[in-house]
Amino acid sequence: MTQTLWQRVRSGFTRPVTFQPRGIGSAHAKAILLGEHSVVYGAPAIALPVPALTVGAAAQRVAGSGRLSTALYDGPAATAPAAVGSTVAAVRATLAALGDTAAGAGLDDVDVRVDSAIPAGRGLGSSAAVAAAVADAVANAFGRPLDAAQRHHVIMESERIAHGTPSGLDARTVVSSRPVWFHERLAEDLPVGAPGALVLADTGSAAATLDAVAGVRTLRQRTPGSVDATIDALARLTAAARTDLAFGDLAAVGAAMDQAHALLSTLGVSSPALDHLVAHARRAGALGAKLTGGGRGGCVIALADDADAARRIALSLRDAGAPAAWTLDLVPAVEAVAA
Repeated sequence: MTQTLWQRVRSGFTRPVTFQPRGIGSAHAKAILLGEHSVVYGAPAIALPVPALTVGAAAQRVAGSGRLSTALYDGPAATAPAAVGSTVAAVRATLAALGDTAAGAGLDDVDVRVDSAIPAGRGLGSSAAVAAAVADAVANAFGRPLDAAQRHHVIMESERIAHGTPSGLDARTVVSSRPVWFHERLAEDLPVGAPGALVLADTGSAAATLDAVAGVRTLRQRTPGSVDATIDALARLTAAARTDLAFGDLAAVGAAMDQAHALLSTLGVSSPALDHLVAHARRAGALGAKLTGGGRGGCVIALADDADAARRIALSLRDAGAPAAWTLDLVPAVEAVAA
């Protein structure tokens, strides 16, 4: 029998429960189609929900000595290490957002368990998805769900611990069921006029997002003209792709992805492993392929004509060394299967 989300995540709660109710929350991964790094400087980006990769959280009120249970840490929340600092921040920010509903409540007053299928450090929005799931779980445990603005604030508070100065793109996309157009911290659903498919493939090495963002910033300080020109070029590709997606011109979107990967490489955020999978995806029939996320590791994303082509590309990428690959529909981006 398939377990419910609560049944799966509550299995880690072994201590007697003193207070009720319990709460659950969930979110999913995200992938950037176009616009990573340039979005940091105010340019637009296009992102997609990845419902094949989910995170669930469960929370329950307790009478002191609250615990945090994750794949990285299982112990008292109040003494959790920096490795799970963003998750602790999500709990704190949620309690603060609840105001009088959680008056006087702190880390010692709630148990939180996180169960994530999103590989961490791959540029897939793992930290934002965990924060979203935790925010909903904790709020529901106190009987007062957060509204969209409050939840976004909680996710951003968590993301500041995880990434320093987040753009907000991850925070918006991990709770969206549709492709997202993101510009100047505002997000809207993105219309897509063709039913193409996408492939995500993992290099097997963690993305160095903080280092990559810092590296681009340093490069911009040294050669502002060159980097700004690259950022402008990425912005133009993203804007053109918005129109191409609306009209269903997948070939043009694929070409933009190829160009974007080349531009991102000039910023120093690609890697041999990323370049290898990008090249292999193109040889396997992808309309276009590029790194997705912060880069210097992590994942590539490839565009295909349809689901059958995407599955063939995913299997080919596994043969080329990718330890994992997933496919998802471009329209609507709500169904996905593991390759």
